[in-house]
Amino acid sequence: MVVHVARRALDAGARQVVVATDDERVAQAVANYPVTVCMTRADHPSGTDRLAECATQLAWPDQQIVVNLQGDEPFAPAEGILAVAKTLAESDAPMATLAAPILDCDTLFDPNAVKLVRDCNGNALYFSRAPIPWQRDRFAFDRTSAPPAGSLRHIGIYAYRAGFLDVFSKMPPGKLELAEALEQLRVLEAGYGIAVGLTPVPFPPGVDTEADLQRAERRWHDESSAS
Repeated sequence: MVVHVARRALDAGARQVVVATDDERVAQAVANYPVTVCMTRADHPSGTDRLAECATQLAWPDQQIVVNLQGDEPFAPAEGILAVAKTLAESDAPMATLAAPILDCDTLFDPNAVKLVRDCNGNALYFSRAPIPWQRDRFAFDRTSAPPAGSLRHIGIYAYRAGFLDVFSKMPPGKLELAEALEQLRVLEAGYGIAVGLTPVPFPPGVDTEADLQRAERRWHDESSAS
């Protein structure tokens, strides 16, 4: 799994690809690839905290743009990885992420699909597991037709300015984060901005369950056979 993720990061043309882990087996899995392995503590509560330790170990400059590509995203497109980095580079925000249009009401009302709204400058106003904005008059009568134009689903890939990683890791969880179980709300509640770009290409689902893993293995087999 981690090898496929590392390959995606390499395909995106990153100046440096770092695999952050506390498990020697992960380090061994990427030993033959042109990546840097950063061995971290095992007690980090989130991937962002692990990244903050990497920033310190590797002495990244404060303005260095760092993309957090999680280890369960083996099909993340290179175009999307580049897009989130570009979104941050063109913003004054310390952090950026991506979104995609919501095309069906099942997704709009699915609490596992995180929704977001942006301001006129493209920065996040809020993230929620509920449909936002709530179309009061429409949803009172119809929750089955096509979603309202402009409805956005959050894609869980982030870019940070390296100096902000330490700031983020020291923030206590906020009330909004605890209510929605969304750590990015910690940033908004503390008064920091999150730039949101629209993904140029679809992001395939990550690998979160055994069924997801079986689908991924079939895809890797098909791709290997085709090549």
